[in-house]
Amino acid sequence: MAHAAKLGTNVTGVQMSPKDTESLLEAVNEIHPDVPGDTSGLMRERAERASEAERIGSVPLPGSAKGMLKSSMDMLRGKSPEILLDKMGERLAYERNGVRLYDAMIAKVKGSDTPDSELVGTLQHIRDEEYEHMMLVARHIETLGADPTAQTPCADVVGVLGMGALQTITDPRTNVEQCMNALLTIELADNAAWEMLIELAEAGGHPNIAQDFKHALDQENDHLVKVKTAMRRSLIGQVT
Repeated sequence: MAHAAKLGTNVTGVQMSPKDTESLLEAVNEIHPDVPGDTSGLMRERAERASEAERIGSVPLPGSAKGMLKSSMDMLRGKSPEILLDKMGERLAYERNGVRLYDAMIAKVKGSDTPDSELVGTLQHIRDEEYEHMMLVARHIETLGADPTAQTPCADVVGVLGMGALQTITDPRTNVEQCMNALLTIELADNAAWEMLIELAEAGGHPNIAQDFKHALDQENDHLVKVKTAMRRSLIGQVT
């Protein structure tokens, strides 16, 4: 596996064939679509489908007497416990996927032309803390009397969102720097989501849960710094 970008036989740009490019531009003006209309039709169709579609699943009812009692008490206080539980389910799914991403990334680095043992150690450290965060969220879902094995709507959505990063990292052709860029995207979103989850826990009247989540956010901030530092070090080292 190549460690960085290389010059090669890439012929995708128009500069590689000026004559053909001129013919292509002429064809754009001469040949029109078979179907009349513009993108406004597509917009209307999407809007119509969205108005007809059902929701992506639901937050399950608590499966225990303790959970029902907690939910009932929250509702009596004017709270919406299902919102917090949905976002906690999202975080659980995201952190679980994070463990898989870092496992794949470790394998990627070990399989590179010049394996970086220091980077492997950093990735392993982050991977282990992602696992801790997954278990932390699962524990607090149970604290609220809910079932951490249930897939909430937001958990379903982030599973789809995470597919791009997982496909990038597990693609045998991608190099370390390209995969680090995928991790950077994941960590940026992760930090913002933890901040939101802390606010939701506090608004829902669960200060102890919020405090535990603040510790996780501190670690996530450190993850972001580590990923950015490793990526910068590798790329700048190759440029210079």
